[in-house]
Amino acid sequence: MTRLVSIVTISFNHVEFIEQCILSVLNQDYHNIEYIIVDPGSTDGSREIINKYQHKISKIIFDPDDGPADGLNKGFNLATGDIFYFLNSDDVLEPNVIKKIVKYFYINPEVDVVSGHSWIIDSCGNRLRRFYSDRFSLKMAACEASIISQASTFFRAENFRNVNGFNSLNRIAWDGELFVDMALDGARFSIINDFLSGFRVHKKAITGSGAYSPERILFSKRIYNKIYGTDPDVTSIVLCRIKVYLRKILNYRDTFQRILHGPVFGAKK
Repeated sequence: MTRLVSIVTISFNHVEFIEQCILSVLNQDYHNIEYIIVDPGSTDGSREIINKYQHKISKIIFDPDDGPADGLNKGFNLATGDIFYFLNSDDVLEPNVIKKIVKYFYINPEVDVVSGHSWIIDSCGNRLRRFYSDRFSLKMAACEASIISQASTFFRAENFRNVNGFNSLNRIAWDGELFVDMALDGARFSIINDFLSGFRVHKKAITGSGAYSPERILFSKRIYNKIYGTDPDVTSIVLCRIKVYLRKILNYRDTFQRILHGPVFGAKK
């Protein structure tokens, strides 16, 4: 059942979080891990912390890159594991997660991508609320109504390579496009009902900002076209709005958390 798990972390000026991220990987109780860190040019002391643990990190890339998606591709191009995972430098893995994931893939050979849930945490690591991943659906994803926690999603290396990795031109939601690409290629998705990560909200983070920016609108249109082969018309836009509300019913646990604690993603703006 022993599998090599390749984990890539992209880091850029997150000195206040990077050590917590690194330790959350190094302290896992599963030791067949290939850990790769990519930092294209931090100037805030992050690189010094990374070098502090270099004897425990498999590969460190300090070369410039063309954005987060390109940096992740560079990291995974060096990865040799059977299972892939990426952890942003401001997020953390929960304890003893990797062993659970390896076991899950072993007993579920038909599954290519598995997602768990996340704790949403603040800059100090305090838990703000639970985030529950949806069951992935291309029809819902076309309307941005199928949301899985990137920080709690693992996938087989072959599925990543089959779609040539991330779209390096995507600066909005490179993880979401990767999941769509893998689904279109036939990857089979599943959910594990467990909290696998801490997804951090803070002022410098990307997620949650620019939801209605021109770039985000163009991204949404492109993903819809990628799934359906046509641009959204008035009818499909209305149907998409319905699906967004349907998601709130289908994923009632996450909806309840938002009602109880508020849309804490706003802290990322």
